[in-house]
Amino acid sequence: MSKEINRLHPVSAVITSAKALKSMIFPLIIIIITNGFHFSFNFHSDNFWRTTVLFGIWGVGALLALVSGIVKWRTFLYWFEDGELRVTYGLFVKKKRYIPFDRIQSLNYNEGIFHRLFGLVKVQVETAGSKDRKPEVELTAIRKAAADAIELEMRRTKNQGTEQMNDEQSSIEEVLAPTIYHMSIRDLLILAITSGGIGVVLSGLAAIISQLSDIIPYEEIFYELADFAKIGALLVALTVIFSLVVAWFVSFIITLINYYEYTVRTEDEKLIITKGLLEKKRITLPLNRIQAIRIVENPLRQLFGFATVVVESAGGNGGEGNDKKITLFPLIQKQNCLETLEQIFPDVNWRPEFIYSPNRARPFFYRIDFIWLVPIIVACSYFFYPYGLLSLLVIPLTILIGIWQHKTAAYMIDGKQLTMQYRVFSRSTLVMEKKRIQSIGTTQTYFQKRKNIMSVKATVMSGMTGMTGNVPNLEQQDAETIVSWYEH
Repeated sequence: MSKEINRLHPVSAVITSAKALKSMIFPLIIIIITNGFHFSFNFHSDNFWRTTVLFGIWGVGALLALVSGIVKWRTFLYWFEDGELRVTYGLFVKKKRYIPFDRIQSLNYNEGIFHRLFGLVKVQVETAGSKDRKPEVELTAIRKAAADAIELEMRRTKNQGTEQMNDEQSSIEEVLAPTIYHMSIRDLLILAITSGGIGVVLSGLAAIISQLSDIIPYEEIFYELADFAKIGALLVALTVIFSLVVAWFVSFIITLINYYEYTVRTEDEKLIITKGLLEKKRITLPLNRIQAIRIVENPLRQLFGFATVVVESAGGNGGEGNDKKITLFPLIQKQNCLETLEQIFPDVNWRPEFIYSPNRARPFFYRIDFIWLVPIIVACSYFFYPYGLLSLLVIPLTILIGIWQHKTAAYMIDGKQLTMQYRVFSRSTLVMEKKRIQSIGTTQTYFQKRKNIMSVKATVMSGMTGMTGNVPNLEQQDAETIVSWYEH
């Protein structure tokens, strides 16, 4: 086992400093805007001292960010010894971390713009004990050969007692396991076109506007919009449509960048996912961390026979965002999806024979909505007459959605497997093993009790709050069967 001391690449100092500066830029912009750009470096100006203090404080912060990046690069050391990855870092307080290779669950690779310019990679080392959604150790920037060396040492340690790997190059080639899924350009375009990311773009815009609420003249904007509305409803509608098209286009581009060259491979009881255009990522997902698998079909994709497969995972996995949900197949034909899942999880029944919600439960899927819909419809019809009468169309639409949800609600028990199917708008099929389920609960209102109807929820570990599947308004006997199956 090598005891050679290794350092991060000098570019890691730049990356660490840039990351800190990035978090400081937005507050600076907010301060500048809220001050109405009233800054001056003229000594005789009234705003001189305020300008000097503001930019002086920001400059000191930027300098500290630069120094901290250099310090981290100079003090961060790692090496291999006694079957462990050992790390030491810190200037005034020295910290050490020893991670046995056989405890490492995954090595996740990221290649940002800086990394790709210099042929580097960021490595996140995750173990079963990784907490707070953070990797156990993060190597900000190292050579790809150094990353391969870490993986080689890990594989050697885990393969002790079996045939040893004699050649480093052949060992690294073993990592390039068979590809089980590769997203084509056609599927990528379909994914981007049908993506729900427009909501993310609009919510991000709303978040930015909320930060600027103190300086936005809402009253003046309201009067401007009122005058604008007088020009004609068609022009207003065209403006709204144009805004939505722009938001959709931004969502389209973001999806293309994030899911470019999306590939899934299998290797040693792990799934290895690679993706990304500007920032290349490699995510390693151990199969033993998978708590449940969810097949999601939004109405548009369901119409054309496509689905998305999402994995609910326990612990850190280098997942997307800050949760433990990771997209396994962003877009795949439903038939191909089932065949591929059968290859990965041969012990799971992927073609269940569902038991559906009874016909007498149908009204429960839309009856409760009228409690809040009717007052809104009455108010719209009264205050915006005659156009407000169009709100009456919501009633048949709600009933149709309720009927759609009723036709979807179902479950199946097969040995130690529970499969739940339900929808709000998108149809979700949640597949869980009994040993992975954290809890199962039932709810029953007074009106459901009169009809012998009961709703069932099942929760598995995923993220901070877990992932819950909910099949509403099943036959009471079926709901009790699910609870009894879980109890025993």
